[in-house]
Amino acid sequence: MIYFPKKYYSFNQSMRENFDTKIVKLSLDGGFTCPNRDGTLDNRGCIFCSAKGSGDFTFSTLSINKQLEKQIELTSKKWSDAKYIAYFQNYTNTYKKSLTELKNLYETALNYKYVVGLAIGTRPDCLADEVLDLLAEINKKTFLFVELGLQTIHKKSSKYLRLYYDVDDFNKAVAKLNLRGIKCVAHTILRLPNENRQMIIETVEHLNSLPVWGIKLQMLNVLSGTDLEKDYADGKFTLYSKEDYVSFICDIIEHLREDIVIHRLTGDGAKDILIAPKWILNKRNVLNSIDKELTKRNTFQGKLFGQAW
Repeated sequence: MIYFPKKYYSFNQSMRENFDTKIVKLSLDGGFTCPNRDGTLDNRGCIFCSAKGSGDFTFSTLSINKQLEKQIELTSKKWSDAKYIAYFQNYTNTYKKSLTELKNLYETALNYKYVVGLAIGTRPDCLADEVLDLLAEINKKTFLFVELGLQTIHKKSSKYLRLYYDVDDFNKAVAKLNLRGIKCVAHTILRLPNENRQMIIETVEHLNSLPVWGIKLQMLNVLSGTDLEKDYADGKFTLYSKEDYVSFICDIIEHLREDIVIHRLTGDGAKDILIAPKWILNKRNVLNSIDKELTKRNTFQGKLFGQAW
């Protein structure tokens, strides 16, 4: 049984176990695009995605080294002795670049002082075997994990979101990463249009059954300029209140496999483009509410694993 100082297996705890110091992820823009942005599959992007492709906190006009320098300058004021994981976040970070270009980008980040690991965000359908082999080589030399956007196991929802991949593609990608010993983090979104509580539970239980290393959970964000904003304005779906979200997140934590590292429990909506829900802007308040609810229940991650919800 794993001991959880925060009642769940946090990313911070996992990093301290691996590096014995504070680890900060630095979001990078590697100049990538996406197959449903560049016309290969579509040109509109996922229905929830902003024009920056989720990299709303990156410095996209700067070189990798300059981005790292800028980010470290900002974070070192809070954590003077931290080390860093370079996180290629914006768009699909294994897509439409040659192996040489990918290797140069990743190694440039890894060679920057105080960077001790690499995180790569991508799509399950954008992991060609040669890219996986490159990642396997990198994995032998550094701490590496790959983040995949599952969002949901329900194919009707995947189609609505304009992902152009589904749970079958995700399962194959996880298997290929696992075969090469590469850690995988799954992204999931709660309160998707037309998804009820049971459907979200089914997504979580599916992840419990897979060899995933980590999970990111977040409330659906409605961002300005997205097609999702139009559906929200037309009243086609509603969002959780903070109280309902906190309660459900605690249910998920209780039923989540204890060895899955929780990388995120709530998102960081960009204030200037966030339409709803506004309560996510106070991230500290949401996390404190989750901690209080877990304490109130006298519960922890995995306490109800394998039991009925």
